[in-house]
Amino acid sequence: MNMETQYYTLIEKQDFFEIIENKYGELAIFIDARDGLPNEPVLQFDGKKTALLKRDAHLAVKLDNINEETVEPLAEAEFVMIVELKGKTVERVYGVPVENVEDIVFEGRQTRADELVKAKNRDELLKSFGAVKIWTNGEKNVK
Repeated sequence: MNMETQYYTLIEKQDFFEIIENKYGELAIFIDARDGLPNEPVLQFDGKKTALLKRDAHLAVKLDNINEETVEPLAEAEFVMIVELKGKTVERVYGVPVENVEDIVFEGRQTRADELVKAKNRDELLKSFGAVKIWTNGEKNVK
């Protein structure tokens, strides 16, 4: 599929997400699990406060209000781990390349914000990832 025909029919906003850095400087982003396996996923980052996880040809996940302390590590990362959580369970973990872009072009329609899911047993995953920094991002007062 060439780039011209690649468009995203659905853009979902992820209200609450965490970005974690380990001692090797690797980053992981915790989001809610989506259905189906990712296909050639890529994370586009505008260098300011918005990133778009293009998960497959049909679904993109919008990460907004990225913590300013995270901007530099994210912009410098060539690769991040995406951790998808379903309730308290880690559904899948996969690596995505990071593309620094001037502006993120949102094609397709945006759906309402996701329900807030707080995973409680992410501690095990944080421990095995070796987290040294955790940044909370997005909306502070999600109901």
